[in-house]
Amino acid sequence: MENIQATKQRFGIIGNDPKLNRAIEKAIQVAPTDISVLVTGESGVGKESIPKIIHSLSHRKHAKYIAVNCGAIPEGTIDSELFGHEKGAFTGATATRSGYFEVADGGTIFLDEVGELPLPTQVRLLRVLENGEFLKVGSSKTQKTDVRIVAATNVKMVEAIEKGKFREDLYYRLSTVEINLPPLRERKEDIHLLFRKFASDFAQKYKMPTIRLGEQATDLLLQYRWSGNIRQLRNVAEQISVLEKDREVSYETLKHYLPDMGGNLPALVSNKKAESDFSSEREILYKVLFDMKRDVNDLKKLTLELMKSGNAAKVKEEQSSLINKIYSGETEAEEELASIIEEENIATETNVEVFSIPEHASEPEKKDKYEYAEDIEEEENLSLQQKELELIKKSLEKYGGKRKDAAEELGISERTLYRKIKQYNL
Repeated sequence: MENIQATKQRFGIIGNDPKLNRAIEKAIQVAPTDISVLVTGESGVGKESIPKIIHSLSHRKHAKYIAVNCGAIPEGTIDSELFGHEKGAFTGATATRSGYFEVADGGTIFLDEVGELPLPTQVRLLRVLENGEFLKVGSSKTQKTDVRIVAATNVKMVEAIEKGKFREDLYYRLSTVEINLPPLRERKEDIHLLFRKFASDFAQKYKMPTIRLGEQATDLLLQYRWSGNIRQLRNVAEQISVLEKDREVSYETLKHYLPDMGGNLPALVSNKKAESDFSSEREILYKVLFDMKRDVNDLKKLTLELMKSGNAAKVKEEQSSLINKIYSGETEAEEELASIIEEENIATETNVEVFSIPEHASEPEKKDKYEYAEDIEEEENLSLQQKELELIKKSLEKYGGKRKDAAEELGISERTLYRKIKQYNL
């Protein structure tokens, strides 16, 4: 335990949380070996301290230590940065350049945000981890390097592997030993201690009295979530130290500097929440599309039955459950459509003679048949319109002109009734 405390003092690590102590203990244990280490944890928890501890306590401590932020290097140049390039390998390559793996030979390379590496670069890195070999960009000559790799990421690697953004074989090579640093919200006892340390540092830096927290402000400090972890806590301490004249920080003053607590700082938006919202909207859209497809298929089936039988009343009776399923819970416009279909069914239920003309019939016979059918159809239409008009009149008289009640009795929508009233100039 004394060794852990000495290490924390040497590297300026503050806190006594058991999870933090365990992470430092693991770093001390793996330091003398050449095992690859993956440091995980949320952004701002101080992951950069672990590779420094590992390098300083290893047999490589007198060789180079190079920290590389993989997320800050453009995809087109990261291979050149890590492995170097030959003259003329690409536009702008006016001279041969040594990469980090060549420069740090015998030392340690810290790959921060390793989850952001492009897939082609991951393949090159895997080769270095497996046999210590690499190729410069634009070269066919294999070079050897003896480098210890410590990587860090705030990305959930299992999810990245499932999405095809990170190679599974590389993950297992990097994470021979995994060291996880806990978020600040899980280190309640360390929060006030860290704030006091930052406040003291900024008082010395800006040559002013140290700020102090009131009792209520201290409670708020411990209750706050600290999404940005230690980096966010340090930022808040620096702002208050510089901007506030009163060195005694009250609850209201501290609250003003905390996002989501009525402060003036931008709130952090979770990417996970955004992806979840998008996923939910997409699922709803898929459901609507599938429902529409099902309804269209049902309508096709209903239409086919009508075409085959030619008897709307029979189809209505046999397919009543299908009709109810299609039109249940629909909008007013769809109710109107259902009522129109209902009216058409009523019209079709009338005893109308179905005419069939033989193919061998002569032209005069065909002409007579067509004319006779048209005359009957016209008479039937007039008769139906007259009956419909009479029914609407009686229903309106019965309910004193109240369209809603009349429509219910007639079995049609109020909108359809209104259209009929205009049609017959009632």
